[in-house]
Amino acid sequence: MSSESSKTENVNKDICNFLLELGNYERDYNRDIHRYNAYRKAAASIAKHPTRISSEKEARQLYGVGVKISQKIGIFLRTGTHPQLEEIRKSDKNNVIKELTRVFGIGPAKADILYKKGIRSIDDLKDHKDLLTSHQIIGLKYFDDFEKRIPRSEIKQIEAKIRKISKKRDNNYNLIICGSYRRGAETCGDIDGLLTHNKFTSNKPTDKNYLNIVIQELVKINLITDTLSLGFSKFMGVCQFRKNLPYRRIDLRLIPKDQYYCGILYFTGSDIFNQNMRAHALEKGYTLNEYSLRPVSKNGVPGKPVRISSEKQIFDILNYPYKKPSERDN
Repeated sequence: MSSESSKTENVNKDICNFLLELGNYERDYNRDIHRYNAYRKAAASIAKHPTRISSEKEARQLYGVGVKISQKIGIFLRTGTHPQLEEIRKSDKNNVIKELTRVFGIGPAKADILYKKGIRSIDDLKDHKDLLTSHQIIGLKYFDDFEKRIPRSEIKQIEAKIRKISKKRDNNYNLIICGSYRRGAETCGDIDGLLTHNKFTSNKPTDKNYLNIVIQELVKINLITDTLSLGFSKFMGVCQFRKNLPYRRIDLRLIPKDQYYCGILYFTGSDIFNQNMRAHALEKGYTLNEYSLRPVSKNGVPGKPVRISSEKQIFDILNYPYKKPSERDN
């Protein structure tokens, strides 16, 4: 293993996944955002730890890892699991809700309502479409296709098609597909694209709907088949590259040119990488999000956004070792 790869490998990934699963449960089923954030904070801290955690005591010494979470980590290290995790996985209600939320548009709250109405499976849903919204019906209609992973080669062709169509309409458009695709994944669950236009900036209001213009062109060529939602800055829908291929979930987000590189960084992910980088930014006296990088005054007030001309510039300003997208899964 090279020295570079050893620096980026998360040797505690199983612990992080364990904590994130508990955190997602707290968010989705108990609506406890405080505990959800605590688990995520601990997972982010552990992901940065360069060596394998071997004990509860060692975990407790890390920033963001409290007593209760460190105790759970100790049990996980000794047994490879945790009673709370096993209880979650065995619960009939939790398993039903987990299955129902596989349908796009159905979140835990809606799944809980459906469970109380006697729905126990995807097949049950097909017989009770009257309980669903129009978006959820689309999710159910394409359920089998949405479950299929999208090959990298197909996303690459879709990206090229959208870029070609948008630039043909107006050469000032720029497009990039982010998410796990940009991190180098061979298959992805959906397509997450960022669109910008050189004449669209955050400090120059416009009534020109740059996103809608592109969506209309993509509908004309039958690449976009269904619209779930379309606003000024975000499109959610369904696409199909060729008739013999599955229907795919696609999101396109319009971002002002001056926010483009912060947006690319944020929407490339991963979540844990973003958390670590935002925490580092605060240590360096900046606040970083999908919109901007801003210096923070001594009294905690963010200043004007730093003018950013590349993604790497953000790393340089923060004195944060640059990681290629393929190195950002941890």
